[in-house]
Amino acid sequence: MEAPAQDYRNVPIDIQTSKLLDWLVDRRHCSLRWQSQVQLIRQRIDVAIQDMPENQEIKQLLDGAYLHYFHCLRIVEILKGTEASTKNLFGHYSSQRMRDWQEIVALYEKENTYLAELSSLLVRSISYEIPSLRRQLGRCQQAQQDFSRREDECQLGAAELRERFLGSCRQYGISGDNVRQELLALVKDLPSLLCQVGAGVSALGEAIELYQACVEFVCDSPGTVVVPLLRHVASRGNTTVFEWRTGQEPRRVERPQLREEPEPPGEDAIDWGDFTLEPIQVGDGAAADGGAQDEEIDWGITVEPSAQQDDGIDWGDGEAEQVQITVLEAGSEVPEGVACGSDALTLLENPETRNQFIDELMELELFLAQRLVEMEEEADIVAMSQLQLAPALLQGQTSAHVGSQLATVRALLAQLCSRSVQHLCMILASPRYVDRVTELLRQKLRQAELLLAKKEAMARKRQEALAEQGSLEPKLDRLLEKTKELQKLIEADISKRYGGRPVNLMGINL
Repeated sequence: MEAPAQDYRNVPIDIQTSKLLDWLVDRRHCSLRWQSQVQLIRQRIDVAIQDMPENQEIKQLLDGAYLHYFHCLRIVEILKGTEASTKNLFGHYSSQRMRDWQEIVALYEKENTYLAELSSLLVRSISYEIPSLRRQLGRCQQAQQDFSRREDECQLGAAELRERFLGSCRQYGISGDNVRQELLALVKDLPSLLCQVGAGVSALGEAIELYQACVEFVCDSPGTVVVPLLRHVASRGNTTVFEWRTGQEPRRVERPQLREEPEPPGEDAIDWGDFTLEPIQVGDGAAADGGAQDEEIDWGITVEPSAQQDDGIDWGDGEAEQVQITVLEAGSEVPEGVACGSDALTLLENPETRNQFIDELMELELFLAQRLVEMEEEADIVAMSQLQLAPALLQGQTSAHVGSQLATVRALLAQLCSRSVQHLCMILASPRYVDRVTELLRQKLRQAELLLAKKEAMARKRQEALAEQGSLEPKLDRLLEKTKELQKLIEADISKRYGGRPVNLMGINL
């Protein structure tokens, strides 16, 4: 009979933690009214902690998150030492502090209220508090990963925008340090570049004559002149539009000036506007001297000289005659031999003549390419028979020579149609185009700066998430430690009630 009893005491008691309170109530260890009893105890504790002796251990207990039964027992043990002088002959303490905490302990022990409270604390920690802290930690770690990823994306995006900015600057042929000034500086070098292109056309004279001869032979139209603008540039170079239009060199060229737009005036500055002083063109009088003319201002006032006013002022031919002022309307003729406005531009600077120049170059390119294909197809008997009656200029060409001419045409087209030259020509035609290009390029830099600022914001948020994780981890560690302590206290207390049988609280995963 002894062996079975011994075996029974070793049989463990397994209790599901989520049903621990129900288990205690069903077995009459705790009352259903334990919550109201706990509220009364908490009120007594709140009053009792207002008057406590100076003791380091008591301070540590009171700094805890929650005082339970076993904490109260420890406080009573400490008070037995601090309040020993109040103990009478009968073993009772006259100290109000001791009586308050002894009463609290007694209320806890009534109907095992402390066991129900400890079980409630354990269930709440396992079911709510620990999972909540772990979820917060998980969110912090996930946030750090997201912020780190977004930091990398912002860094890559900013680098890409910066590279695109530098790539655009390379297309324009500038470094990008000062976009506006560098673009305007390039425009000043554009005329010499266009003159080089015009000079290169002189090497196409033979190709133009070959094209002319082919058109006259095939189309039987001797009076047709092909690529007239190319002929003009090949013979005279990149002249002004005035010379191309009239066939004569201008006596004077008044080129339009490319003026840089000034910076917007400040709030306190006064904008007086831009006054342009046009030079006065006179006849053979003394005012025709350039040095004297620069110092005179034309106020637009005509004075009729009187007979007495003969003190050295030249009023014309010596006779008092009325000065007539002629106002030229827009689009009217300018003085003879003077190139101004669009006529003062060179052929490759003027958009219309430059487009015609490019069209004629492409026309010549297509002819030479087609002629080269025909010459390389020796089996084309029909073409060979047709060229038997052609001029000697057509029959005496070789494929190598035609290919060389074609390469020259294509090189000129590539040079004139390059992206940088196109933009410079647009800047020359419209100074405001500089502002648009500058704004577009600066916009890429601003976007890169915004991405870098966003990266810094992501870095700050990542640090905040890291700091929050650093504050949550100690809380979770303390909570896990207290939960394990509660588990051991409850298991030991229930084990005493069942003759020391081992008790296992199930469903606790810490």
